[in-house]
Amino acid sequence: MAQIGTFTRDETGTYAGTIKTLTLNVKASIKPCDRDNDRAPDFRITATGVEFGAGWSRTARETDAEYLSLKLDDPSFTAPVYASLVQGDKGEHKLIWSR
Repeated sequence: MAQIGTFTRDETGTYAGTIKTLTLNVKASIKPCDRDNDRAPDFRITATGVEFGAGWSRTARETDAEYLSLKLDDPSFTAPVYASLVQGDKGEHKLIWSR
């Protein structure tokens, strides 16, 4: 798994940072949102005012660590990108992608 982004969290629960891949280099925000049902996302992901993903709060089974499970999608992608936003050692949050 590779790190494709770094984020910081503010007092409102919003994450701000950058997502970088070979074809993507954007400043993005991950903002909490109101849920209208149990399957609705907890967060919406935007870049330059365009929504391109959603996130769900999760807890790791083995460590009880909290993280965000994210799904990023855009018409320019050949398939959705699944990633986890996990807390790093220095207070930053790392975006780790998986396939």
